[in-house]
Amino acid sequence: MGEFTLSQIAVLGRLDRDGPATITALARAEHMRSQSMGANVAALEAAGMVAGTPDPSDGRQTLWTLTEACRERLVSGRARREDWLQHAIEAQLTPTEQQTLIGAVELLRRLTQA
Repeated sequence: MGEFTLSQIAVLGRLDRDGPATITALARAEHMRSQSMGANVAALEAAGMVAGTPDPSDGRQTLWTLTEACRERLVSGRARREDWLQHAIEAQLTPTEQQTLIGAVELLRRLTQA
């Protein structure tokens, strides 16, 4: 997703994690002005990454969501990164170091879920 700005990537990540949202909700979550968020969403819509539908609870607003094409790109990108990481771990770490890494990941998971 190198053709998008960091702000646009943050919007895609937020929509992926949290689901559909209005421009106002996205702006608040990303600590941006609504006008700036609107520009980001407009660029993402033009690129086919997001689509808007009327908010069922307030037809004056639009709920923005990821398109299927965007979801496919996200899944594909994650798979590539995970594949790269797995190969790097296997190639550069000894079996003992790999076990240490597994233990460290478990500790980090516990910390983040606390």
